[in-house]
Amino acid sequence: MQLHCLGTAGYHPSETRHTSCYFVPETGLLLDAGTGIFRLPSLLKTDTLDILLSHAHLDHIVGLTFLLDILYQHPLQSVRVWGEAEKINAIRTLLASEFIFPVELPVQWCAIDDPDHASGNQTFEINGACVSWRRQEHPGGSIGYRIHWTNINEPNSPDSGATSRVLLYATDTVGATDEDTLHWMKDVDLLLHECNFHDHQVEWAIKTGHCYLDRVAQISAAASPKRVLLTHVNPIDELTLDKGDERFSMPCEIVSDKQVIEF
Repeated sequence: MQLHCLGTAGYHPSETRHTSCYFVPETGLLLDAGTGIFRLPSLLKTDTLDILLSHAHLDHIVGLTFLLDILYQHPLQSVRVWGEAEKINAIRTLLASEFIFPVELPVQWCAIDDPDHASGNQTFEINGACVSWRRQEHPGGSIGYRIHWTNINEPNSPDSGATSRVLLYATDTVGATDEDTLHWMKDVDLLLHECNFHDHQVEWAIKTGHCYLDRVAQISAAASPKRVLLTHVNPIDELTLDKGDERFSMPCEIVSDKQVIEF
């Protein structure tokens, strides 16, 4: 499977990074809808698009207003936007107001905390993927997603037959270290975790509800993912990572726009 990094910055775009947006073409699953979503049309392989929103801050949702051009370039049978009910209501009331955006967005809105969509719990299905979610600490609240794909056929893989992949997406969070959350984060192929601040900026991280490198290292050590990808990069003070950082026992890197991750 492939994860396409369409936007990797936090807060606002820079000369080299757009805001949060990640795509898995094989399943038509998009994580957040930041400004990087404009890169989506050439990557679409399915007739449907499912967008999982971590929260409703502008850098993660403004790309929803780009959907008219995206669907003009590549028509789809359906587009579903998933998120917490109160965040969806805010988007529909404010971002989709006729005073801000002139036409109704051509999407189906799906509340993950609505029993009609989530079966009364924190797990639901999207196109063969089992999606579970947990609330995270962030101003206004955010959601972390664990996505588990099963029965993936990879004929060129050394391991014959069907296999599975697990991706965990945790952005706009101070970084949870409680036992229950760390257990939920275990046994994933990719941990896509935000790291907006340097270690010397802990005070700013706590104040703004974001994460810093040492906290991500603690989480990674406890959850033991196969690979760690750092995202939501500060657009004016980019993080640097020492490849020999002994706090990470697994491969760890800062992702870049237009990077393609095989997993």
